[in-house]
Amino acid sequence: MATTPAPLGELGVPPATARDPRDLLVGYLDWYRDRLLLKTSGLSEAQLTTPVEPLGWSPLGLVRHMTMVERRWIRWGFAAEDVLPHLPGGDESGWGPITESATAALATYRDEVERSRALVAEAALDDQASIGGRFHDPEQAPSLGRILFHLLQEYARHVGQLDVARELIDGTTGE
Repeated sequence: MATTPAPLGELGVPPATARDPRDLLVGYLDWYRDRLLLKTSGLSEAQLTTPVEPLGWSPLGLVRHMTMVERRWIRWGFAAEDVLPHLPGGDESGWGPITESATAALATYRDEVERSRALVAEAALDDQASIGGRFHDPEQAPSLGRILFHLLQEYARHVGQLDVARELIDGTTGE
């Protein structure tokens, strides 16, 4: 079921008149994805890769985490693709020392988001996650709508944290 996204309002989010749950979930999810990129734009390589005190993690570490969140929930979870659901060193390795360039990490993030968008575009909100990746029991496999709602709350929390990190780095605030 391929769908065309609803037009966004002037603030880049679904307009107040939006009623379709899919348009709301996908529209706000994309808004948060854009905010993540906006919050990292303009930072130097050192600012992106250096842990922010007192937080203890770098902005690029958060980007890497969200890359894996996208992969874990959409490709491995919903589509049951045979992909590594975390970085080679495990879930916590994304927050540790950054060994790749910011350009490479951001490109990987953008690629993962595009893969997620493509899979979501072909499915209905009530489609159940495929069995074989993250989920092995049909009784535990959530719907796409449930997964998108989970992603939305992940982004809301982490982009808020990134907002604090950016303010600590260079004083930049706001959307």
